[in-house]
Amino acid sequence: MTILPDPSIPQRLLTGGFRLFFPGSALLAAASIAIWVPWFLGFLHVPTLLPPVAWHQHELLFGFVPAVIAGFLLTAVPNWTGRPGLKGIPLLALFLLWIAGRLTISFSEWTGMLGATLVALAFLPVLAIFVLKELVTASNRRNYKIVAVLALLSAAQMFFHHEIERYGRVEMADRLALSAILILISLVAGRIIPAFTGNWLKANNPGRLPQNFAPFDLAVMILGSFSLAMWIAVGGGFESLRFPTGLLMLVASLAHLVRQARWCPERTLGEPLVTILHVGYLFIPLGFLLTGLSMLLDHSGFASAGIHAWTTGGVGVVTLAVMTRATRGHTGQALTSPHSTTWFIYAPIILSALLRILVAIWPQHTMLLLPIAGLAWIVAFLGYVVFYMPLIARKG
Repeated sequence: MTILPDPSIPQRLLTGGFRLFFPGSALLAAASIAIWVPWFLGFLHVPTLLPPVAWHQHELLFGFVPAVIAGFLLTAVPNWTGRPGLKGIPLLALFLLWIAGRLTISFSEWTGMLGATLVALAFLPVLAIFVLKELVTASNRRNYKIVAVLALLSAAQMFFHHEIERYGRVEMADRLALSAILILISLVAGRIIPAFTGNWLKANNPGRLPQNFAPFDLAVMILGSFSLAMWIAVGGGFESLRFPTGLLMLVASLAHLVRQARWCPERTLGEPLVTILHVGYLFIPLGFLLTGLSMLLDHSGFASAGIHAWTTGGVGVVTLAVMTRATRGHTGQALTSPHSTTWFIYAPIILSALLRILVAIWPQHTMLLLPIAGLAWIVAFLGYVVFYMPLIARKG
């Protein structure tokens, strides 16, 4: 007997932003590393005009991360505003615009860099305009700051292509983009981690509860943002700022650790769906620590390790944590995780982050550790697609 695919699945995928952008971002995350690692090691060629490292940076910062942000915002904004979410053909058009950016950049030897750049630059402004329109219509001023971060990330992408065209490499745009992403993670994490942790603790582990967003959190974010701004300036040639930036980074690291301690991370070990949020956020202060040490000691290995603590660790782990939880919540599943499938996703991404940091500190082990780190990253994101796509494609 022939089993035909459910004809309603395509329509169902167009009913919410997370249904397209979460699996799309996961597939890009897996595919880009599967391509980049052998390319970086000299076993593959990609028909792009970007150098290997620049392509890797571009697809992480301006391909993968914006897709996760889109999936999150297109799902969250209707809850914030009480207005209908983006659905149907407009949602599909936005998704295809994102895909077009990935293809034109990766095949820019054929399309030309100017055309590829224009297509790739279009996605973030379109997303920001839609989100801003919804927030303005609903008078939801509280979340305007998220649109500002999207605008900053879009500006970083334009600056990225300017630097590539002018210098053939990236000097500051990657730092600007990563800083915008870290600010967004700090902002969103400060809302969802205490809330999700508190909800679970009230039901499962009564006792001390996390502290909600307070002036201390705002101070930590300002401190972190200021240290990141100085880090960007150092990348732009202001070497006199290196030592004070290093000191400020260490202070920011400690401040973020204190902030996280106020969220009761040690009390969440009974539920991986909550614990992983805390594990992911822990890479943020680790990144500040390593980057600060790199400034004080003029250590290139610590500099790379700090960036990968923020990217592979903070960005990679936090995005998978948010994607798995949001998918379960918005498909009517219990907000508790099946341990076998959950740790098949979470354990590899944590391993990937730790190994990527070690590769940066001990580059003599690159040929051994980098492929393992890349494989673990691929397993984690493909694991999300395998285990969560059936939920995404179902009714609910």
